[in-house]
Amino acid sequence: MKNLKTLAVLGLTAVVSLGLVACGSSTQAASDTTDATTAAASAETDQVYRTLDEIKESGEINIGVFSDKSPFGYVDEKGDYQGYDVYFANRLAEDLGVKANFVSTEAANRIEYLQTGKVDVILANFTVTDERKEEVDFALPYMNVSLGVVSPADKVVTNLDDLTADDPLIVISGTTAETYLIENYPNLTLQKYDTYANAKNALENGNGVAWVNDNTEVLAFASENEGYQVGIATLGSKDTIAPAVTKGNQTLLDGINEEIKSLGEEQFFHKDYEETLVTTYGADYVNELVVEGGVTE
Repeated sequence: MKNLKTLAVLGLTAVVSLGLVACGSSTQAASDTTDATTAAASAETDQVYRTLDEIKESGEINIGVFSDKSPFGYVDEKGDYQGYDVYFANRLAEDLGVKANFVSTEAANRIEYLQTGKVDVILANFTVTDERKEEVDFALPYMNVSLGVVSPADKVVTNLDDLTADDPLIVISGTTAETYLIENYPNLTLQKYDTYANAKNALENGNGVAWVNDNTEVLAFASENEGYQVGIATLGSKDTIAPAVTKGNQTLLDGINEEIKSLGEEQFFHKDYEETLVTTYGADYVNELVVEGGVTE
């Protein structure tokens, strides 16, 4: 009987011990899960951007612009940034009471520069698309745009359906032209370049039968370079150009939207066009390209 009692006590002790171990493991697992969830939530909310107040306090706003895309963003012979986007950027900085610090960007790294905090805003002929809206926040538009095709005047491309895989098209990586051609003309050959300067050189050197890009850009190229013609002035849908900020940077987004609305009341972007684009496109295109106050027709 004594032995039976001893065995019963030992068994009960073992059960309690196992219960405590199991309980401890469950508690630790729950703790680990909570820590992991908290870390994940923290990572999701850890945005790399400066709010509007932080920008004003610093006295400087970092603006990503093109340095080789005349007449929208380029560096002149004096080393100063010029162009339609730059003209707007300078006014934006002025009205915010800060200095504009221009950061040269390329089409393919515009989103990256925002996500890494290298710039506060992108003003680099940035076309608004649904795909890009998933990665950045767009402000109100200030320009209309569609795609266009420029080619040598002695062999003008007027219809992409006439081309084959042996007729390479020049595009710039990270642009809407690249996306459009991949989706709508998957059998055509694309010659991809990282910069506008390289794309222009490729066309001039005969490395492609045509260059597909924003119609504003190809029209500008044809007007400034003898021997080239825009055979397709409008390709695909009509889109808009707008400033972009890091996803979630609501205060800066609101500030830019208010600025665009205010500038629209004074017809600022028509003046911008007259100062930077009229020599390239003439007066006939102003109402087709310019968007005032963020309101498109």
